Amino acid sequence: MLTGMAAYAQNYPVKPVRIVAATAGTTGDLLARYLAQQLNARWGVQVIVDNRSGAGATIAADVAAKAAPDGYTLHIGQLASFAAAVTLYRKLPYDPVRDFAPITRFADVPLIIIAHPSLPVTSLREFIDYAKKRPGAISYSSASIGTGSHLTMELLTHVAGIKLLHIPYRGSGAATTALISGEVPVSAIVVPNALPQVKAGKARAYAITSRKRFSGAPEIPTADEAGLRGFESTAWFGMFAPARTPRELLDRLNRDLVEILRTPATDAWLLAQGAVPSPGTPEELAAFVRSETVKWKKVIELTGAKAD
Repeated sequence: MLTGMAAYAQNYPVKPVRIVAATAGTTGDLLARYLAQQLNARWGVQVIVDNRSGAGATIAADVAAKAAPDGYTLHIGQLASFAAAVTLYRKLPYDPVRDFAPITRFADVPLIIIAHPSLPVTSLREFIDYAKKRPGAISYSSASIGTGSHLTMELLTHVAGIKLLHIPYRGSGAATTALISGEVPVSAIVVPNALPQVKAGKARAYAITSRKRFSGAPEIPTADEAGLRGFESTAWFGMFAPARTPRELLDRLNRDLVEILRTPATDAWLLAQGAVPSPGTPEELAAFVRSETVKWKKVIELTGAKAD
C-alpha cells in the first residue's frame, strides 16, 4: 500500500500549478512558458507563469521562497538570483540554499560579446587593447545588475585587466537595443537576442562565452579561442521548489521535467532559443549552485560590483 506522501506524489497535480519567473519577455520567462506548455500537456492541468519583475530576478525568487512547499508553486531560478545575489545584495530577503529545494538544472544560455559596428576594432583581442588605452571611458550595457550580461562583462574586465563603465538596463532586450542604437558600444548579450543583430549586421560578434562554440553559430570563436584562456560564463536556469517540499514530490517533478528536457523536440526548441539543455538530478543542481556561488563571489568582490 502506498504511504500518504507517495500517494500524494503519484496523484499530483490535482489543481493548477504556477511557475514564478522574472520579467516577462526575458530568456527565463520564455523558458518557463515552454515548460508550462509541456507540463500542461503531460499533466492535464493548467500550468501558469507568474511574472514578478525587478531587482535582478530576486523579487521573483523571494515570492517563490515564501510559497507553500506543496508542489503547486515552482520557480525558474537563475544565475542572477541564486549564485550572484548572495554577494551582490547586503540584505537579500531569502537564502538560495536554505529556502529552496532544487529539482533539475534546465538550460544553459551562452552570451555573445558584441559591439556596435562604429567601434573601430574587429576582434576581442583588439577590443581589449583599445580599452586598455581608454580606462573607464567605454561603457557597456547589461540586462540588470547581477545578470549574466553584467557578470560576464565584469569577469572580462578582471581577466583582461581593463576598466569599463557599467550601464544597467531593464532586461536583455533593452540592453540589446541600447547597443544597436549606439547608446553604448559594447555588451555581452544572450545568444537569442544577440545573434539576430549580428546576422543583420547591426552588431559585431567578438566571442561567445561558452566553453565550446555554439552549434547555431559555429563561426563565432569562444572567448578562450579569442585569447582569454579558460574564460567561461553562461546564463543558466534551473527549476526549484520551496524548501521542505517532500522528497517524493521532488522526485516526481524531476522525473517529469527531465523526460521533457531529453526529448528531440525540446532539444530543437532550446537550440532555436540559443540554449543548451542541461538536465540532471537535484543533487547535481545543488552542487552546481554552490560552485557558481563561489566563482561569482570572487569576481564580484574583485570588481567591487554591488546592487545596493
